[in-house]
Amino acid sequence: MATYTKLSSGSWRVQVRRKGRYVSETFLRRDDARRWATEAERQVDRGETPTKSRIARLKTFGELIDLHIDDMCDVGKSPRRSKAAALDMLQRHLGKCNIAALDRERLIRFGRDRAAQGAGPMTLGIDIGFVKLILAHAAAVHGLPVKVEPVDLARIALKRLGLVGKGNQRDRRPTQDELDRLIAHFDANPRQIAPVGQIIRFAVATAMRQEEICKARWSDMDARTRMLLIRDRKDPRNKNGNNQRIPLFAATGYDAWAIVEDRLAKRAMTMIEFSHSIIGQSAPPSV
Repeated sequence: MATYTKLSSGSWRVQVRRKGRYVSETFLRRDDARRWATEAERQVDRGETPTKSRIARLKTFGELIDLHIDDMCDVGKSPRRSKAAALDMLQRHLGKCNIAALDRERLIRFGRDRAAQGAGPMTLGIDIGFVKLILAHAAAVHGLPVKVEPVDLARIALKRLGLVGKGNQRDRRPTQDELDRLIAHFDANPRQIAPVGQIIRFAVATAMRQEEICKARWSDMDARTRMLLIRDRKDPRNKNGNNQRIPLFAATGYDAWAIVEDRLAKRAMTMIEFSHSIIGQSAPPSV
């Protein structure tokens, strides 16, 4: 049964004791407390764990996305770039959709819309997978009464429609002329601050991803062995702690170690110029 107590703050505390289970919540209004208590008793009767009021108030798919992100950040697993971009896309397309309205038909319509915007079969398959991940997280971690079966049915339908499937295998590499023109485009831009041309050469020489290159530290470099430590290298099974060491040599037309030496020389020159501009002045320049 439920017991209601009015607190000195004016709020209402409701306590539910049923079949050996005890849960309590606090609400500003008694009507809200009564509705929550009734649903909590029904959940206990069904053998379920009563849902916290904050979680029970979530109504849209966008709120479930935010809940998933918050939970993952709390355990030190915040979404990385690709996942964060996918969740941001789902927030734009399905964020305002009521959880109860996110059925098979709505997901098929979402798939058709994404395909019309240019999303390929593999990309759309990943999108649908993230939808299922968000719903499964809400159900498993927070006990929300959401179902993932409509997602599976929508995936089957989209696969039969040819909108979900394996990606097209790609085996073509850029030609040297294409690389030269790409590098020349960035090197010719006077407003370009990042050394994109060197990043492209280094990527070709090492097969490293853009994020791996930009996150590399000087402390990860072993000048004696000419080896570079790549931290948390992307892997479908293990991303955190998946560190790898790779050699820096010239095997693709670009010399990875020569690029590193060039960056070291420019870094040293920048430090010298900085020291001269600051330490070499006896007094700060007038404004």
